Amino acid sequence: MTVAADEFKKAMQLWASGVCVVTTQSDRMGIQGMTVTAFTSVSVEPPQILVCLNDSAETGEGIHESQYFAVNLLTANQQNSSNEFAGGSSQQQRFENTAWQPGITGAPVLSDSLMSLECKVVERIRAGTHWIVIGEVQASILGSGEPLLYYRGAYRQLAETD
Repeated sequence: MTVAADEFKKAMQLWASGVCVVTTQSDRMGIQGMTVTAFTSVSVEPPQILVCLNDSAETGEGIHESQYFAVNLLTANQQNSSNEFAGGSSQQQRFENTAWQPGITGAPVLSDSLMSLECKVVERIRAGTHWIVIGEVQASILGSGEPLLYYRGAYRQLAETD
């Protein structure tokens, strides 16, 4: 017997995580991006990460088509970008309202992110309602600032300690 979906969601809200925007560009679908919190490293040699994308997310289709994507870890000052890419607006509006430039893979890199990793897809695994996309890191850009965090359904920031 598995846990009910609502109970599972409540439990997962207790996991604090960084907020990322995953982006891609493909010939057929153009530039795309979406907010995610399911992101982690997989391997150092070779450098690999994974993101989990809902099967219904059109950005996942673009990644599957292009085979490249970028993960942009947002700073505490980028709540608006997180909200923009979380839905409600068109892909065109998302990118019009956010500073970005094309990366070396062609995937959009958000200009003010804490860090961005450009990746080539090496594996795509179906898991329930989501795709686990494993990418090999082709380039990294390091920014500065504090991360935007998400906990219990709200944005959070790191507490300053001395």
